[in-house]
Amino acid sequence: MTTKADESHLGKFAEGFMTWGLFWLLAMSIAAGVFFSHGFVILLDAWSEPEYSHGPLIPVLSALMFLREMKLFPPQPGPKNDRWQGVLVVVLAILLAAMGKLLKIDSFEAYAIIVWVAGIILISFGWQTGKFFWPSVLHLVFMLPLPGMVYYEVSTILQLVSSELGVWFLRLASVPVYLDGNIIDLGVLKLHVAEACSGLRYMFPIMSFSYIFAVLYQGPKWHKMVLLLAAAPIAILMNSVRIAMAGILMQYFGPEWLEGFTHFFEGWVIFMASVFLLFVLAWVMLKLNPRKMSLTEALDLETDGLMAQLARLQYVYPSRALITASVFVIAVAAAWPFMPSRESQAPDRLDFTAFPKQIGDWRQYGDEQRFSPLVERILAADDYINVQYGRSPGEPTVDFFSAWYRDLAEDGVVHTPEICLPGAGWEIAKVERVDISGALGLSEPYEVNRVIIQKGEQRRLVYYWFKHMGVAIPRNTRAKFNVLTGGVMAGRYDGAIVRIISPIGKDEPEAVAEEKMNDLLREMLTDLPRFVPS
Repeated sequence: MTTKADESHLGKFAEGFMTWGLFWLLAMSIAAGVFFSHGFVILLDAWSEPEYSHGPLIPVLSALMFLREMKLFPPQPGPKNDRWQGVLVVVLAILLAAMGKLLKIDSFEAYAIIVWVAGIILISFGWQTGKFFWPSVLHLVFMLPLPGMVYYEVSTILQLVSSELGVWFLRLASVPVYLDGNIIDLGVLKLHVAEACSGLRYMFPIMSFSYIFAVLYQGPKWHKMVLLLAAAPIAILMNSVRIAMAGILMQYFGPEWLEGFTHFFEGWVIFMASVFLLFVLAWVMLKLNPRKMSLTEALDLETDGLMAQLARLQYVYPSRALITASVFVIAVAAAWPFMPSRESQAPDRLDFTAFPKQIGDWRQYGDEQRFSPLVERILAADDYINVQYGRSPGEPTVDFFSAWYRDLAEDGVVHTPEICLPGAGWEIAKVERVDISGALGLSEPYEVNRVIIQKGEQRRLVYYWFKHMGVAIPRNTRAKFNVLTGGVMAGRYDGAIVRIISPIGKDEPEAVAEEKMNDLLREMLTDLPRFVPS
């Protein structure tokens, strides 16, 4: 236990503002900045994208919330015995970031920064006081980019929902329209509800704003919950209104009107309209609040004395917990550059341009279908093939697609037919994971996703799976895990997604299409490893 004499000896580092406690805090912060440097680069890259352009404001708003919370707790300088929980949180942050560096999971490094901030607060204030600052720390989550798989899945769902609502608004305006997936057909012209139109660029800042709204709101907890959960529906609604207005302009004035309109409504107009709806909702909540107050009183916008709280940095105590955490972070930051690196080494392979046009009884029909530059950019594949095979001219062809990645975990696992096909108007009727090793004549399991898709009266059977180091993996999460565990040990991050699609005749059982796909795949198994190495 630190004595009063120790406190007197350690308390002041120099005359004025600087103290030993502040010295150790700054030393650990600098070391953490070095260790988390790649995490900050990830944040800066994400903030350059429209969906996360609000990111730089989040730390500022969190800091203001933190200063407001500090006003509720008077200074308590001196020793405390509940700071070591914060040291454990700091260690957890370092371990999380180290795991992200080793396994190349960018989101781990970014999220570790927030965990570290939480640890610093607990060390500085102690557990009993520090735990009450969680709202401002949790708000930092809104500055982080979503993991790739989550982003694409959420974006796809929002595209479809926004398309449906946008078409509903267009029909209310008596505009003739037909919806095919996320393509709004206005007759002469088509409006594609792309990834940029999903509404995520509005949802993230609005969710951040509604979070602050809910924290500041002085009312029942269920009121706060309503205000918090309202962000997503409001963002989707306003995005659908924007899509509908774009469709109306296109219908009556032509596509040349869209450029200026879209840019104008993509930014502050939609955001401010959403904020206005939040204020309206808060006003409605006030009418249901038994405690009568004005909207200004309910939101508790008092900001007096916030800057004075910064002076409390001089009370940061040089506790053993702070010194231990600082030495630990400094040691890790200094030692990490000397850690041996394990570089990925992609094996030699043939480009898909050399893929055989004749495979057993199957031969390629037509030229290879290349994607548009936009689709290729989203696909982010290092090499891909998209062709059709058939056994005879009169028989329906089977589509074969494969995309190879030098780093499957980083770029490849987010692109699954369950995400991409609905955007083209196809509905997922059935999804199951099956082992087709028996049909292929294999002794080892060969698991794939078996999907039935339909559009109107058209039906198709889809096989898709991931390949990593010769193993067929149906789930994208498992593929990422395989790359990040066994792949790291072997220095192999490369892999591919493979997809085969066969049409199902009107009165044809699924087994007929399945037999054709199995026959083609059985013939391909000999050649495929030359292009997707085992």
